[in-house]
Amino acid sequence: MTLTKDTIALLAEHLETCQLQAQDTPKLTDDHPDMDWNDAYGIQDAILARKLSRGARLIGLKAGLTSHAKMQQMDVQSPVFGFLVDDFSVPEGGTVQTRELIHPKVEPEIAFVLKQTLKGPGCHIGAVLAATDFVLPGIEVIDSRYRDFKFDLKSVVADNTSAARFVVGGRALRPEAIDLRTVGLVLEKNGQPVALGAGAAVLGHPAAAIAMLANHLAERGQEIPAGSLILSGGATEAIAVEAGDHVCLRVQDMGSVSLRFV
Repeated sequence: MTLTKDTIALLAEHLETCQLQAQDTPKLTDDHPDMDWNDAYGIQDAILARKLSRGARLIGLKAGLTSHAKMQQMDVQSPVFGFLVDDFSVPEGGTVQTRELIHPKVEPEIAFVLKQTLKGPGCHIGAVLAATDFVLPGIEVIDSRYRDFKFDLKSVVADNTSAARFVVGGRALRPEAIDLRTVGLVLEKNGQPVALGAGAAVLGHPAAAIAMLANHLAERGQEIPAGSLILSGGATEAIAVEAGDHVCLRVQDMGSVSLRFV
């Protein structure tokens, strides 16, 4: 780490305040160009600790920037990982208040729910599928706190990978009941298709993102607990939304899930 504990705590407070008050900010590396990956994840951990101290419940994890389309859109080269708390969850068909967000976008995802603890190092797709109870469609609402959606990878890690809201629903399937590489996804906004993708767009197989997450956590002495919900990352580029929009994700053989922005 290059940042002091006090600096990490102050930056975590700043970023979480931006999230809670829907205020944007310049990326952290503008003022802290030497911050390293441990600093970035340390800030993210401090944000989570702040939320847990106020009664939030950790319910899952997320991978971000896992598709080539998203990497190209954001001009980055590797995935990042973040956390999900219950405050982020939206019921299927529910509403998202745009006044609580800065510049929201949506991504179509395959969500995994684990029946067994998943550990690295050396985690692979087969181990992920064996540990998975079921998969189902999900929509993640991302909302970078950085001004004009401009950031570098370390800054976005510190900002909990732009996590804001998410919804899961549709038809839950056992992982062996579907080919997650070839499964097709259609993201609709106001009844019109706006993004098309397939499971293979996420690192060749959505479970690869979960394996990378488990191996990443192993480097930090952590594991993915049984019962965790994990968003495997957007299978397409992110789509901007605003008040009045209705978004629906349709996944082959897995039904649909939707939410509204008001």
